[in-house]
Amino acid sequence: MRFRATAAALTLLCLTACGGEPGTGGPPELRMTVWTANAAHLKLFDEIGAAYVAAHPDRASKITFDPLPFERYVTTLTTQLAGGKGPDLAWLPESAAPDFVAAGALVPLDDVLVEPDDLNPATLRLWQADGQTFGYPFSNSPFGIFVNKDLLAAAGQPVPSAGWTWDQAIASAAAVHAATGRAGLVVRDFDYRIWDNLATMWTGWGARAWSEDGRTCGFDQAPMVDFMTFLHRAIFTDAALPGPGTTADFFAGQAAMTVSQISRASLLDGSFAWDLVPLPAGPAGTYSVIGQGGVGVLRRGAHADTAADFLAFFTDVENSVRLAAFFPPPRTSLLTAETLAKANPKLSPAQLQAVVIDGIANGVVKPSHTGNAQLTQEVRASLDPLWEPDADVRAVLSGVCDTIDPLLAT
Repeated sequence: MRFRATAAALTLLCLTACGGEPGTGGPPELRMTVWTANAAHLKLFDEIGAAYVAAHPDRASKITFDPLPFERYVTTLTTQLAGGKGPDLAWLPESAAPDFVAAGALVPLDDVLVEPDDLNPATLRLWQADGQTFGYPFSNSPFGIFVNKDLLAAAGQPVPSAGWTWDQAIASAAAVHAATGRAGLVVRDFDYRIWDNLATMWTGWGARAWSEDGRTCGFDQAPMVDFMTFLHRAIFTDAALPGPGTTADFFAGQAAMTVSQISRASLLDGSFAWDLVPLPAGPAGTYSVIGQGGVGVLRRGAHADTAADFLAFFTDVENSVRLAAFFPPPRTSLLTAETLAKANPKLSPAQLQAVVIDGIANGVVKPSHTGNAQLTQEVRASLDPLWEPDADVRAVLSGVCDTIDPLLAT
């Protein structure tokens, strides 16, 4: 299971220990958990932390960024909280936001955020409740497709252009695999387990995991059945995607295309010609999907006031410009091709406009729901039979809804 945190568990943690403890002499050290281990990301975080300490030596003596494994991130975080060893701040995925906000696990930030009127209201939706803001969505990264132009050329396939479709993408991916033996298309981090990453594809069919109010299952609806039928054929008939148990790293030159975010551009080393293009259109038309990461101050932290002050510094306009090198900010004043290009020298203004700026303006955030941990586990287990060559797609998807309907109804 990817994330096991539940609103109930978080609520219990708050009932028993929320409120923090007073500091005991001298400026404290703050710890913020993150799920990235990317050296460039951590270097930037460390620089911002060191700048805060230099500017406020009376408030904090050190800021530590603590990477936790992505697949066990929320599990580890909630375990630390339960053991009284939680961090002061945490980077949270969009899927965990409803549980942490609903449980009251985070400190309100409205009184500390710098220039809050500059924040795009749509980016705050998951992080607000009862008129208060409990998390700062510092990363709003639309998904696009990185393309290995050399592999496409080797298979006689064109570089994607505006208006391309999923039919064309899968045809090119299959052609690359047939001609070169390399993988065609990789949905990064999906690995037949992290199923919500498929929202980057199924949204093109108008499919949803559940209804807008979260109470009705969408897996057995016609758009999802059509999409999953398309995906199953692409995997097991066309060999356009690597099958279960097979991995391929686009950034190591092992695949022609990958669905990913601009934060991964730092992995490009110039060993092949590449491009970044918007997601292809599906039967429902053009679309964009956003992966969101927020930062919150844990109410249980011993130094919540100082942590909130650091969060305000970490996300002010100046540092948001620096973070934009990897994480598109929620600040409307910074969402311009010119500004983002200064922080992203590997990406052209045209790529940033098409994938990032237009994507944020028109995109939908990946699925989230209270009780996300149990839902994630149940959906993943219910989808397992789908990843067989002779799977009955419609029956499997009907089974997903049979399993999660009781959870959605509560």
